[in-house]
Amino acid sequence: MMLLAIDTSTRTIGVALYDGIQVLSEMVWQSEQFHTVELAPTVDALMKRASIPMSDLQVVAVAIGPGSFTGLRIGLAFAKGMTLASRLQIIGIPTLDILAASQPPDRIPMAAVLHAGRGRLAIGWYKNTSGTWKSKQDPQVMTYRELAAGIKSPTIVCGELTVEERRILRRKRKNVILPSPVQCLRRPSFLAELGWRRWRKGQTDDPASLAPIYLHHKEKISE
Repeated sequence: MMLLAIDTSTRTIGVALYDGIQVLSEMVWQSEQFHTVELAPTVDALMKRASIPMSDLQVVAVAIGPGSFTGLRIGLAFAKGMTLASRLQIIGIPTLDILAASQPPDRIPMAAVLHAGRGRLAIGWYKNTSGTWKSKQDPQVMTYRELAAGIKSPTIVCGELTVEERRILRRKRKNVILPSPVQCLRRPSFLAELGWRRWRKGQTDDPASLAPIYLHHKEKISE
């Protein structure tokens, strides 16, 4: 049994192969809006490198946002095309859940963040429930300065932050806990594991109705 994970939510793109026991192959890279021309060849190379034929795939897990309008459309269209052409199952995973899954459980709350363009961040708020990060509310959009100002008690902030964003957030070092940049990378292997858990429970999605998570027009994430 084999799962392919695809995340094209932002300029950071990732793909991974997972069999429930180990990550057989994984690639993460920065794309300058070349998602369309880079995704298919990379998936093909990933499977060839791992010596996995298409016939071994059973399910595709795809990040569904929030994220780039174009990036999400490309990734979801590619995943749907694969599932329909090869009669695979598909599972959509919220992108901020992937970031949250990369952090060890903790007693304090966490904010998972994605760049939302024009100096803004898309933010998902999480709390630890029985050893698993669970979303507390719908994603919000705000600037990193607004995020820093709004944190009044110890909170983990994870995500691919710039040097300036980290500098501003570190000013509130008593309340803002920043994992290292390596810990904040959005890795497709975590998407694969989340998708695998849902698949084993039979929680698959209908490819015809699966849609990206877009924020309100005024808060829509762009490249």
